[in-house]
Amino acid sequence: MLEELKTKTFANEAEEAAWWQSNEDGLLEDFKKAEKEGRLGIGTALKRAALPSTTIRLDPDDIAKARVQAAERGLRYQTYLKMIIREALRNAESSRKSANS
Repeated sequence: MLEELKTKTFANEAEEAAWWQSNEDGLLEDFKKAEKEGRLGIGTALKRAALPSTTIRLDPDDIAKARVQAAERGLRYQTYLKMIIREALRNAESSRKSANS
């Protein structure tokens, strides 16, 4: 369940809330298992505070597109941009590993 959550995207906040509610028992079991195995780490708030900040310049048209697409998903555009950058990096890493195999 936690592995699924790493790649899960939601169309809006209501869809995300419904997912969390319908999966709470399975998630609780995953967290209990992770605790027993010593895999629980730093909380999100602490991680976020430790993350470096970076600035990139984007074309205003790209920002406008990101704002529209983010709004359709019920997200802030900065969050949406982080999501698509993370996804692109993950895909590039997978492709690189496949090419090296």
